[in-house]
Amino acid sequence: MDPLQPHTPRVEAAVLVPVYRRADGDLRLVLIRRSDVGAHGGHLALPGGKRDPSDGSLLVTALREAHEEMGIRRDQIDILAELPPIETRTTNFRIYPFLARLIQPVAWQPDEREVAEILDVSLAELSAAEVRLEDAPGEQQAPYYRVGKNRLWGVTFRLLRPLVARLLAGEWAIKA
Repeated sequence: MDPLQPHTPRVEAAVLVPVYRRADGDLRLVLIRRSDVGAHGGHLALPGGKRDPSDGSLLVTALREAHEEMGIRRDQIDILAELPPIETRTTNFRIYPFLARLIQPVAWQPDEREVAEILDVSLAELSAAEVRLEDAPGEQQAPYYRVGKNRLWGVTFRLLRPLVARLLAGEWAIKA
């Protein structure tokens, strides 16, 4: 960034980090693969998006986006924590994540314009996954996890990598 140019304010956004525990005890995370449109098209991500002027808070943003993108209703989740914000490196977003426990089974209703796929991922498997490195545009190398045929990288990787261990260690009560 040119120090003589005025700083461009970050775009505020919020995401929901939906987790649940199956009856067999397996702790799970729900991700989306974004459709191919937009700045983050095709990426694995958490449900969320830009704050609208009418959103009363960033939590409202995360809840609205999760409902629009996946069909998750407010009465189907417990908010467990507001996590520290994280910033994208190339697209100028500051993202506010909210950890949420799914308390009811959800019949996913993906918005076809925004969501190409919904993925239900075992946190134990994600924790055991090898962190790989791959050249990425504008970066030396970008770390990622392989999730099926997809790469989980970028800001979602940076948010989830430390969070997975905390979840598996039982920092938050997530009952079946």
